[in-house]
Amino acid sequence: MAITWILFVAAVIAGLQGAVFRRWGHRSIEYRRFFSTGACYPGEEIELVERITNRKLLPVPWSRLESLIHANLRFQKQFNLDISDGMLFQNHRSLFSLMPYTQITRRHRITALRRGRYRLNSATLTLGDALGLAKHSVHLELEAEPLVYPRTARPDEVPLPSHSWQGSTSVRRWMIEDPFMISGVREYRPGDPLKGVNWKASARTGQLQVHNYDFTAEHRLMIYLNVEDHEKMWSQVNDEELFERGLEWAAALAEQALERGMEAGFGTNAYSVDAPKEPVRVSPDSGSAQWTGIQEAMAKLVVARSIPFDTLLEQEAESGMTRMDILILSAYMSEKMKPPIDRSGTNGNAVEWIRLVPRGKSGTEAGEPAREEDAG
Repeated sequence: MAITWILFVAAVIAGLQGAVFRRWGHRSIEYRRFFSTGACYPGEEIELVERITNRKLLPVPWSRLESLIHANLRFQKQFNLDISDGMLFQNHRSLFSLMPYTQITRRHRITALRRGRYRLNSATLTLGDALGLAKHSVHLELEAEPLVYPRTARPDEVPLPSHSWQGSTSVRRWMIEDPFMISGVREYRPGDPLKGVNWKASARTGQLQVHNYDFTAEHRLMIYLNVEDHEKMWSQVNDEELFERGLEWAAALAEQALERGMEAGFGTNAYSVDAPKEPVRVSPDSGSAQWTGIQEAMAKLVVARSIPFDTLLEQEAESGMTRMDILILSAYMSEKMKPPIDRSGTNGNAVEWIRLVPRGKSGTEAGEPAREEDAG
């Protein structure tokens, strides 16, 4: 009889705790997820911070958080973290136990493998009682999406163009530092690199002064990257790595131009995750904010074509831009691309072409123009 009563009382207690948990167990639970930094480069390590809080007297014996995270964000192994890897996504499961009025913070070390924007905007949180009689699941809407910028190529990795539509190579003015091009000094502006500071002039005037280059007042730089890996391409990009290499070169060219005090911009016929099927254009400007804007635009690019590259060049030529150094990064040069390039040249722009080639080929091969029979 005593055993029967004990079992009966235990069953009642178990049922009561299950009922209590079903009613109040999921209340006053807060969850946050954020990254230690909003942007990084491939190969760098960042932290994903998870913070779960129980703001009530009733404890939560166990809670499980599940979410799908892109496989290009590689987690390091750690206790209470289970990861099931897939080709594109990995299933991420974290386990927590929450005492009354308790907050738990957990940090996950992640290595970013490739350029891109990785949205981690949803998760499923499941809460359960001690005996497994009651559980409650809720879908969470979160905001955590780190940007992985493209790697910036070293200057010696980018071949200087040996071919110009106007018969000169204006890009050499700013790709190769020339002390004889310094025409004087001017006041420091936000975004100017510190290595350009003229300390003697700064001491003499009492205000920070930087070197002034002749070409900075004359030209701006616009870089166009063609996502098409060959002339007959329709919509499918076969060589994504070629495009990624082009992004690395474009980033290096833009960074150097901005460091020299020039205005720089970027355009491509690939499209952004924010605006599918629309070409991307970042208008020329100067300063550190412009560099950040270019990198963000590059990080969000999808390796797919929005419009043909010759159409993009036609649109740019019709925009009436002038006094611009135009750099075209493309795997080929077609007959359809030449008329808008010529029109841009007659508008007072200097147009040059850097041929993209697969990794493993020398910079000389990449920088050499096609022979006339190959150009069209």
